[in-house]
Amino acid sequence: MKAKNITLEDVLASFRACAPVFDALGDKYRQDIVMLLAQDEHLNVTQIAKRMPLSRPAISHHLKVLLHADLIALERVSRENFYSLTLDSALTDLRKLVEQAEVSCT
Repeated sequence: MKAKNITLEDVLASFRACAPVFDALGDKYRQDIVMLLAQDEHLNVTQIAKRMPLSRPAISHHLKVLLHADLIALERVSRENFYSLTLDSALTDLRKLVEQAEVSCT
C-alpha cells in the first residue's frame, strides 16, 4: 500500500468491515466448519453434522453466521443446500486492514 494519508477513520472503517469475519471466526465450531469445508470443498448440513458434536439446527446457525461474513457460499442442488469456502472477499478486507494499520500505526 502506498504511504498515503490514512486517517484513523479509514482504519476504523476497515475494522468495521472485518467485524463479521472476526465474529464468525471467534467461535471454535465455526472454525471447525471452515476447516471441514477446506478439506472437502462442499458439504451439506447432514454431512457436517456427522463430523461434529452439534445438532443440525446449531450447525445451520453457524453456517448462517459464516454466510453473513462472506466466508462461505451456498449452492442449492435439488432440495439440498451445499456449502463451500469463499474466502476472497474476507481476505481482501483483512489485507486492507493490516496494510492500513501498518502505515498509520507505526
